Amino acid sequence: MRVVPSRCSGGSKSVFYFSLCAMLFALYASVAAQQQGKLPKIGWLEVRPDDLRTSFKSFQRELRALGYVEGKNIAFEYRNAGNKLDRLPALADELIRLDVKVLHAVPAPAAVAAKNATTTIPIVFAGGFDPVAAGLVDSLARPGGNITGFSANIPMVAGKRLELLKETIPRLTRVAVLWDPLVSSSAEQWKENQLPARELGLQLYSMAISSVDKFESAFNEAIKAGITALVVVGGPLAASNQKRIAELAIKHRMPSMYPDIRYASAGGLMSYGADRAEPYRRIASMVDKILKGAKPADLPVEQATKFELAINLKTAKQIGLTIPPNVLARADKVTR
Repeated sequence: MRVVPSRCSGGSKSVFYFSLCAMLFALYASVAAQQQGKLPKIGWLEVRPDDLRTSFKSFQRELRALGYVEGKNIAFEYRNAGNKLDRLPALADELIRLDVKVLHAVPAPAAVAAKNATTTIPIVFAGGFDPVAAGLVDSLARPGGNITGFSANIPMVAGKRLELLKETIPRLTRVAVLWDPLVSSSAEQWKENQLPARELGLQLYSMAISSVDKFESAFNEAIKAGITALVVVGGPLAASNQKRIAELAIKHRMPSMYPDIRYASAGGLMSYGADRAEPYRRIASMVDKILKGAKPADLPVEQATKFELAINLKTAKQIGLTIPPNVLARADKVTR
């Protein structure tokens, strides 16, 4: 049912017409609210503060390309934990109570909270972690249960980042790895660096940080330990402090490698990671299939297939480093 209010300006100003107008407007608002309430809802649960909601908007844009328009045939419920992991269970429960049809969770801590909150509502996760190791799915090919998603965690990527650093700084021997011991996916990535480091003849230094106030002291300790380069692995804490980490690396003239292009844009020297646009296309496609009746258990976990190297030459100049031509030639994006 669609009710359109009649024109209520001009003409008679009698109490009757004003009352009729008020009733029509109230009825129109009520019907509109009922129609909005009947739209299938997509829940979004995120850990990292996203003031501009850039990730969420990218997701909406990809769904729009598939024919889903907010307010017309789909509705969204957005929740952000603001980097406070202990808030995730309550936020996940809140979205479940709102009867969302699909719950998207990013990254690993949000996905775990979502899985703990429901065994029936479909969940689609995304992030740079191993979903099998995180206990989210039985296997990539057969996720099982009510959850599937997209993983940018390709084991060879950790080795590729170290390899690029070594090519950039041939005499490199000691590298710090900044990771968060309170986040399982971050700890997993710290471990993934061990084997390729040995193969490249590099000694790793653990820069384990779980709070913002530890950054400065951790960098000072790494310098005292003779560390000359840095690798930052993915995680909510690092992702929320990209500029701060980049500034500290520049301050200590420490060449640095990061997990995705946002860090290089924020002042980091180099980044190598999954293409930023790919996850949203793949996740939107999964959500579309689920809304049309597919079960998460029947949708294999998808993995990143496109990777990009970004180099910030402005930062290289600040720390007095020359990027070798053979490395620079492979960059997908160069900031000058």
